[in-house]
Parts: sequence; C-alpha cells; structure tokens
Amino acid sequence: MLLSDVIDDGFLARYRALLDAEDEAFDELEHAFEDGDRAHFAADLAAWREAIERKLCYLHRLGLVSPPALTS
Repeated sequence: MLLSDVIDDGFLARYRALLDAEDEAFDELEHAFEDGDRAHFAADLAAWREAIERKLCYLHRLGLVSPPALTS
C-alpha cells in the first residue's frame, strides 16, 4: 500500500484531531506537574498516555506504524 492511498483529507483531519487531543492532555499534565498536584498529575498522565495510544492505534490500523507498545 502506498502512502498516497492512505493519506487524504479525512486522514489529515483525524490525525490533526488526535494530535490536538494529545497536546491538550499534555498541557493538563504540565499544569499538574507545575502545581505539584500529585492526584491530578497521575490522572493527567494516564489521559496523556491514552491520547498517545489512540494516535498510535490509528496509525497502526492504517499500516503506517508497528503495533503500539507503551511500557510503564
């Protein structure tokens, strides 16, 4: 499969949404870290990891990356 078969306007819109979600989750994580808010940091870290995993799973389903394997 060629990249040109996968990358179209729909792909770019979905990927942009996934990147925005990842960026937003990281911003929340950063604020919790700066504030020293451990409870929110742990929750925000989990949300950030989930956003990354959603992005990687999307790319994997399209055959663009290997299966995601985030470790703790």
